[in-house]
Amino acid sequence: MFDIVEKQVHIDLPLGHHLHCMICQIPNRLGVSDYVCRLADPEQKWQQIRSVLELIAEGKGNLKKCHFLVFPETSVPAARLDEALQIIDERLRPNSIIMFGLEHIQLAEYRQILYRYRNDNAEALAAVDKDLDSGDIAELPVNWSVTAIKESGGRLRVFLQAKSHPFVGEESLDSAHDLYRGKIFPLFRCQPYCFNFLSVICIDYVYRDLYQSNISAIIEKADQLFFETRQHLDLLLVLKCNPKPEHKAFRDVINGFYGEYLACTPGVRDTITVFCNASDESTGVKGGEGGTFGYSSVIIHKSHKIGPVKYSEFASDDFDGLPVCRLRFGSKTRLYYFNLPLFHELDPRTTRVPLKIHGIYRPDGKSWSLVEGEVGRALYPADRQIR
Repeated sequence: MFDIVEKQVHIDLPLGHHLHCMICQIPNRLGVSDYVCRLADPEQKWQQIRSVLELIAEGKGNLKKCHFLVFPETSVPAARLDEALQIIDERLRPNSIIMFGLEHIQLAEYRQILYRYRNDNAEALAAVDKDLDSGDIAELPVNWSVTAIKESGGRLRVFLQAKSHPFVGEESLDSAHDLYRGKIFPLFRCQPYCFNFLSVICIDYVYRDLYQSNISAIIEKADQLFFETRQHLDLLLVLKCNPKPEHKAFRDVINGFYGEYLACTPGVRDTITVFCNASDESTGVKGGEGGTFGYSSVIIHKSHKIGPVKYSEFASDDFDGLPVCRLRFGSKTRLYYFNLPLFHELDPRTTRVPLKIHGIYRPDGKSWSLVEGEVGRALYPADRQIR
């Protein structure tokens, strides 16, 4: 399995005010080259990624309050990593956290990047060096993600994470199709404001072998955090490029994660789970024919009591009877901007909904514009301004 390694980061989050998150549900058009899954349109894709970063850097309205910016799995060209980090470092505001998946690279290349950012990735680098020393695996593909954190003092920290779960390419007798399996998951602990979050890559959320499961290891770590410090796992982010985002396996894990069927799990009861998927324009995923990408979502415990609503761009429900409240988005290419609930328990004196959608953006040429129509009237009535 994997080890969860705690990383202390200095993020000065606002006390007494909710945090903001943007899900970037954008398309992935993939192809395979030299056994490695790569973007078929890297230049076009980079321009789209860059336009989102520029939108946040410009910070119109309350976009300047964006704390978490999340892109899907395999969404950023690997050759553009340095340029993406440069934009984040030079143009985004302090206290910004950006997560994005990158197209596959070979393990030897991944090791070079780990070494470049070795101060923040010592454990992952040691694990890769041990694996490289034990076998001829330098050319194995790596499905990986980056968490770039611009601390309150302006320092940029870069954390790398490799997917631990096998992928569809491993359904072959040829070992060259195998995927390198990461062994280190960073758990970020923000100081001085106590906020703890963790990200995983798609199927890492549901993966298990005969004796252990990734999600049970995360729950155990969160429970340890609660019993030792009385803190929780506040946020779990899942970066996906999945044509079956609501597969039964995902539903089963969500049910167990929030259900407390066998034991009380105080470390995750109040966790907000964010699923960021690629949009329905995605292509090139083997086994994805006939599936439907999209439907990113936000899931919280049923104690938040969010009632059912339905609009053209989003809906809320309990995921067919689970002990949760789910905000479920559509499948189109969109940027979803919302706040993370501030309080873990509802104030019994109010019926205020703790989760608010602040904006939904659609592609508009080389930029993005707010969605209008039914959802626009729901979010932005004529008698008030956008918050």
